[in-house]
Amino acid sequence: MPDLEYAVSEGIEYTVSEGIATIRLNRPDKRNAFTLEMVDAWADRLIDAQHDPDVRVIVVTGAPGAFCAGIDLSWIEDTGQRPLDHKLTLSEHIHRVPLALEAVDKPVLAAVNGVAVGAGLDMALMCDMRLASADATFAMSYVKVGLIPGDGGCWLLPRLIGLPRALELLLTGDTVSADRADQLGMINSVHAPEDLMTATYTLARRLADGPPQLIRMIKRTAIQSQRLDFRTSLELVSSHMGVIRSTEDSVEAYRAFREKRPARYQGR
Repeated sequence: MPDLEYAVSEGIEYTVSEGIATIRLNRPDKRNAFTLEMVDAWADRLIDAQHDPDVRVIVVTGAPGAFCAGIDLSWIEDTGQRPLDHKLTLSEHIHRVPLALEAVDKPVLAAVNGVAVGAGLDMALMCDMRLASADATFAMSYVKVGLIPGDGGCWLLPRLIGLPRALELLLTGDTVSADRADQLGMINSVHAPEDLMTATYTLARRLADGPPQLIRMIKRTAIQSQRLDFRTSLELVSSHMGVIRSTEDSVEAYRAFREKRPARYQGR
């Protein structure tokens, strides 16, 4: 299990309960804007969750009042930094989170409970699914502070909502409401603020109770197929199918279906 004292001290709370890991950003006085130490802890917790056999689903959320206002901008106020210093800040710290998420084949749900701005929005877009509070707001605000999207937003957003609408948000930095984000396809669902976490953990529980080996293989196949031509994707699926049919998950799912009973999965 991870060192919870370390996680909390770096502005990250990490807990595991009944197969669900929760990563909670915890700098409410800064709207959960992250420091470099905090983002390193965030990446470390994702790696912990990926390798923990007791974790089947990961939930990411923020302390009350915000999801994440992006990086604490004090790092760019050091005028003595060289261009290489700025590059290394991204590649050696901030980019650890998207790269860790890319390696996670367990479902990752973002519970967006307030503002998701700049890199905070990028972080939400990296998750597999996003559930949002009705009072959440979203903004690709980089252009307003003299930056380019530094955490994958230029790659992620066009793939979710299409290039023209993504460019509108990227180039204007405009803020959109949860309802508008839902219409654009940025999020999966909108919930009353008091219902958000219940809805998130209901979905997380459903996924955690599902066949873990199958779920991880399906996620890998779906993500890998986004980068492949159709014929190559079919070839990938044929190989994955041969492997998955030999697993306990597959055998139990089929037996439970035929016997009209709830399935009981034991795999990690």
